[in-house]
Amino acid sequence: MNIFRLAGDMTHLASVLVLLLKIHTIKSCAGVSLKTQELYAMVFATRYLDIFTDFISVYNTIMKLIFLGSSFSIVWYIRHHRVVRRSYDKDQDTFRHYFLMLPCLILALLVNEKLTFKEVMWTFSLYLEAVAILPQLVLLQRTRNIDNLTGQYVFLLGAYRALYILNWIYRYFTEPHFVHWISISWIAGVVQTLLYADFFYYYFESWKNNVRLQLPA
Repeated sequence: MNIFRLAGDMTHLASVLVLLLKIHTIKSCAGVSLKTQELYAMVFATRYLDIFTDFISVYNTIMKLIFLGSSFSIVWYIRHHRVVRRSYDKDQDTFRHYFLMLPCLILALLVNEKLTFKEVMWTFSLYLEAVAILPQLVLLQRTRNIDNLTGQYVFLLGAYRALYILNWIYRYFTEPHFVHWISISWIAGVVQTLLYADFFYYYFESWKNNVRLQLPA
């Protein structure tokens, strides 16, 4: 554990709390992509297959349970909650997200540390997480006007990944034996962060000028 990983974990947790706050307090999921939330649920379900078999620490187990529980509960709220589901704009959220899963799975089968079910699923989760935000970004570009909580949610997700890249860099220079998929983790992390680049620019522009966040069509 180091300051960059802790900051990344807390930023990731904050993003989930912001989204849950929006759903619970105003009973709305307007501007939120169900497709992205389903992809994140798949990411956590395949990454944490070891949750009941490999104990690392209490902190690690709690974080896994939080992300698993929150991701599936968000999907449930958008799909089934009698009030929240009414605000879901399925006509705009049309990204074919299932088409992202097959290339990620094929890549995980071809490029992995060890050809076992757990390792392939863990690697698959890395690749899928790198592109899971795409439906959300496309939805925001279509709707253009973005409420504060949705904007903060996406910003915090991007910041979490950027902090994790700093965590990997820090560990690379301070831990002599730290290899742990430098190439795969870093490439997936960099790709994911680059996808947020355009959003970050307009987010900071709106913050600097104190105006509502808007993305170009």
